Amino acid sequence: MVSNSSRDPIDRYQMECETLSRFCRVTQRPAVMIHQRDPGLAAAFDAAGMTELLDDQGLVRHGKGEGMVVGLALAQLTGRRYVGFVDADNYVPGAVHEYVKAYAAGFHLAVTPYSMVRISWRTKPKIVKNRIFFNRWGRTSQVTNHFLNLLVADYSAFGTELIATGNAGEHAISMELARRMRFGSGYSVEPYEYLYLFEEYGGVLEARHPEVIKAGVEVFQIETRNPHFHEDKGSDHVEEMRVQALNVLYHSPISTPAVKEEIVAFLREHQQLEAGDEPARERIYPAIETMDAGVFASVLADRATTFRQLREERITHEAPGEPPIVVEELTAPTDEPGSSGA
Repeated sequence: MVSNSSRDPIDRYQMECETLSRFCRVTQRPAVMIHQRDPGLAAAFDAAGMTELLDDQGLVRHGKGEGMVVGLALAQLTGRRYVGFVDADNYVPGAVHEYVKAYAAGFHLAVTPYSMVRISWRTKPKIVKNRIFFNRWGRTSQVTNHFLNLLVADYSAFGTELIATGNAGEHAISMELARRMRFGSGYSVEPYEYLYLFEEYGGVLEARHPEVIKAGVEVFQIETRNPHFHEDKGSDHVEEMRVQALNVLYHSPISTPAVKEEIVAFLREHQQLEAGDEPARERIYPAIETMDAGVFASVLADRATTFRQLREERITHEAPGEPPIVVEELTAPTDEPGSSGA
């Protein structure tokens, strides 16, 4: 559990820890927990060589992508083979059961150790005029999927709707792939995962991991049977997600002139870009394989005051053969900018 919830005047992180602790006692499940803004966590990343993740205060930056990098680092230290992400603004916690089954199905079908499973929701219902409207696509997904498919079409010369999970917060990655991947900041993180795979393994740019190219990378998009009820955070939140997704696509080295032109036109039409300006650059973080895992673990254990391990789940560099752990991003109403969750 990686949380960026507010701690003052009410310590919501403590409440989350108590809830998860009770769950783990009843179910006999292990868990690890940490707060994203723990100074000890920042010190661990600093000592391990991943200073890009830190802000001017010397803490891990606010943001969803940043929280996911923290979750990956923790999952790697516990020796897990897979890591799954679940957004915490889901109003139906039982939906996680379906997500985990979808993750397991995808990894079972995979024939390569470098695989990813992304959830495509059956519907995303909204309350409209006192009735439930079962919308097929979210407002952000429509835009992100369109531009990612436009990029694929530019290279393939075929119109396509291949990508349906450009903003899939619910997704899982094999650690063999995840530890090699770079991740985008904030809400750019999910669309950038596609861009990273295209850039590194799509055959357009020189590959830095030939062993992955040889084995192949598989991405499974699995549609749920159940609807996805989640918190409506308003139009400003939707615009922020759209802009960050289009920013990383615009600045990708594989982005084409036609795609860039359409992105600029879209952002100007929606008053997100002034005439003559260029879309902002989002931060792109190094892969977790570049940091010193041993140093990270040592400093984390010594200095991170919010770091907790349940059921004697100890950090190791050898896979313990446990089931996949799901790292859930918890967030609550907070005045802090860029809190985790989507």
